Amino acid sequence: MAHSERMSPVDTTWLRMDRPNNLMVIVGVLKLTGPVDARKLEKIIVDRLLVYRRFRQRVETRPAGTWWVEARDFDISRHIHHIRLPGKGGDAELEHFVGEQAAIPLDPSIPLWQIHIVEKFEGGAALVVRIHHAIADGIALIGVMLSLTDEMHALSGGQPAPQPTNSGAEDDDRDAAHDDWLHQVFAPFNQALKVGSKLSGKGLKYAAELQSNPVRAIDYLKEGTNILSELAGLVLMANDSPTLLKGKPHGVKRVAWSEPMALAEVKALSRGIGCSVNDILLSSVAGAINSYLADKGETTEGVEIRALVPVNLRKEGRHLELGNKFGIVALELPVGVDNPLERVFEVRRRMDQLKKSYEAPVTFGLLSALGYAPKMAQDMLFDTLLSRATAVMTNVPGPQFPMSIAGSRISQIMFWVPQAGDVGIGVSILTYNGNVQFGLITDAALVPDPKAIIAGFRPHFERLLYHTLMEHETGEAEPPEGGYAAARRAANDEAAGHGRKPRRASSKKAR
Repeated sequence: MAHSERMSPVDTTWLRMDRPNNLMVIVGVLKLTGPVDARKLEKIIVDRLLVYRRFRQRVETRPAGTWWVEARDFDISRHIHHIRLPGKGGDAELEHFVGEQAAIPLDPSIPLWQIHIVEKFEGGAALVVRIHHAIADGIALIGVMLSLTDEMHALSGGQPAPQPTNSGAEDDDRDAAHDDWLHQVFAPFNQALKVGSKLSGKGLKYAAELQSNPVRAIDYLKEGTNILSELAGLVLMANDSPTLLKGKPHGVKRVAWSEPMALAEVKALSRGIGCSVNDILLSSVAGAINSYLADKGETTEGVEIRALVPVNLRKEGRHLELGNKFGIVALELPVGVDNPLERVFEVRRRMDQLKKSYEAPVTFGLLSALGYAPKMAQDMLFDTLLSRATAVMTNVPGPQFPMSIAGSRISQIMFWVPQAGDVGIGVSILTYNGNVQFGLITDAALVPDPKAIIAGFRPHFERLLYHTLMEHETGEAEPPEGGYAAARRAANDEAAGHGRKPRRASSKKAR
């Protein structure tokens, strides 16, 4: 009998969240510098990916639940395809192809993943990867992608990506350089865990209990704990602002991505104004949406866009396990605040409030409990919750130095977060090799031109730099400790250390 294992309740919830107009499929792109031997690349991907059992298993629904079952007739040709893009075969054609793929369901009769190897792309190749959310969340899937790299494969001995440890014990057989390199690879993941723990607080114990015993939800309601107020707040929250970004998605997808932006600049500014990197990036997203709405003739004053933000809830040392281990918080982006400094500090204030809430673990427990409930009940609840949001936004860390697959350097990584219900916009932020990059996926019925939004991210970051400089130099406002000058010096010092020319702040304003 083929090996099988029962799907976890939370993964079952994500499996059943597929809609014809919104698929629960995570789409990613890896660009490889040339020359690339496409057949060698395919063999290496197969050898390294199929180490993970989940990529050899299909889904089977039984009266007793949903199961992962070994696919006896597994055929790699149904999962990996070789293509060449039409026309110039550049970014524009790749964006169009990725948008098409984001709207195509995965075949449920085989394991739920697919990779297209785009040959002769800009002198190298590109990988377009599609993996169903039921297999894993973004943090875990970045780990899977890392395990395909030559560097991680050499360290792991052909096994799934090794887990970092914090035991402090010394192993005579382990090389110190190996440890240091491995620590650098996983440092961004550990940082994501710290952020997740801040956003979850004591509520993590409730999430764990709800996952193992959903009936406990009734006890929490009787006890009148903070869980009750958090759950009630989610169910009863008001709609966000009615904009052209909300509506009924038709299922035709468009994707776009920004040019990479130096992470050192963002970090330097974050230190200078006392906000987190995430605060600055989310504020830039809000500014870009403000400009887009204004350009389309909509009034932006007072506009609030609610974004559903996944929060990693994994424990230390378990962050590369497959499956879904995250909760969700609802963040209202102050799109209607035009002044960039006011906007970033308002984003910080709202994020600080969320860090004190139980929202992330409560939603994780809710997602787990719904895995036991009839699909109709799940759909009814999520239709209600998702109708109050406009976008899904996620921030996933990657390694901060270049890596390779099949001897080819990975020059760029991007992914797109799926949307659920009638949400038509997904914003993704990913850091890799000292850069940060934005990705945007939209439903063409709501936003047919995502490039018009993505083009605003960098200008709004520059606008924040400019306003910080002006307030510091003119004395119109008391600058935060360190001020912009310290931030700019730090950015220039860091840039010089990487052999880059220091940048000057642009005085050109974005809308």
